Amino acid sequence: MDIRETTVDDLAAARDAGEVTLIDVRYPDEYAEGHIPGAHLIPLPELGDRVAEVPADSEVHVVCQSGGRSAQGAELLGRHGFDAVSVAGGTKGWIASGRPVDKN
Repeated sequence: MDIRETTVDDLAAARDAGEVTLIDVRYPDEYAEGHIPGAHLIPLPELGDRVAEVPADSEVHVVCQSGGRSAQGAELLGRHGFDAVSVAGGTKGWIASGRPVDKN
């Protein structure tokens, strides 16, 4: 299965238009250090057991720190019938672009 990727800029545009479901597949400590506003945390090792929590009515953007785990997450969601894309550059790319992050 080919994994589709999207850019941080495309994610930002979709997010600003209110058209995005964003799943962060990093670990809770990484998420707490800084995440894209609106991202829902489901760590990659838990994603297979928690797919029911992911809305199936729109494209799902999957993000991690730099793009490796998000590709795995997008592939897993794709196998479950989701329209999922991996965010190339991940949270690092989002932060480097100067966009806001939430911390908690």
